[in-house]
Amino acid sequence: AMALCLKQVFNKDKTFRPRKKFEPGTQRFELYKKAQASLKSGLDLKAVVQLPPGESINDWIAVHVVDFFNRINLIYGTMSEFCTEKSCPIMSGGLKYEYRWQDDSKYKKPTKLSAPQYMCMLMDWIEMLINNEDIFPTRIGVPFPKQFQQVCTKILTRLFRVFVHVYIHHFDSIINMGAEAHVNTCYKHFYYFIREFSLVDHRELEPLVRMPQ
Repeated sequence: AMALCLKQVFNKDKTFRPRKKFEPGTQRFELYKKAQASLKSGLDLKAVVQLPPGESINDWIAVHVVDFFNRINLIYGTMSEFCTEKSCPIMSGGLKYEYRWQDDSKYKKPTKLSAPQYMCMLMDWIEMLINNEDIFPTRIGVPFPKQFQQVCTKILTRLFRVFVHVYIHHFDSIINMGAEAHVNTCYKHFYYFIREFSLVDHRELEPLVRMPQ
């Protein structure tokens, strides 16, 4: 039932971004398949996120960043009708945490945005980065840039804020749509991954630390 429910939501959400795909035949496509297979095999998620022997850490991180972007994008897409300028005039995680948007083009200073505006800026910004060959090279033998992990830390930190907002402000909607198990699994997978490679500052994780397990 959940798959059907999610499918209906995705079909009606015309603003949906095309998913970034891994090219078949590339090393990263093989890594992605490997990661998906271990995920489906019901292995413990803490084991699933570990770097497979002999694989490059940057390739492994790249595969997960793109996959998490796709999945969190879908999760937010299902919630977006409940997350409006009216319901969420500020991008926040409860009363204590407010997230301001900053980028290198339009918003040079941290700026207050509504949650839907923030999400839109965020998804466009991540999409631009993962489609940039200088940052996420797809051709074999082209090295990752020196700042690759820093860029990924920034992407994952901001994606974590999507979970914070969705869990704290839209949890009822998740339950009503029957998507709770799906969102929880995605969150756990994401959380174990960022902890395994220390990719997000522990202070950023605080808003959800107090959440019931």
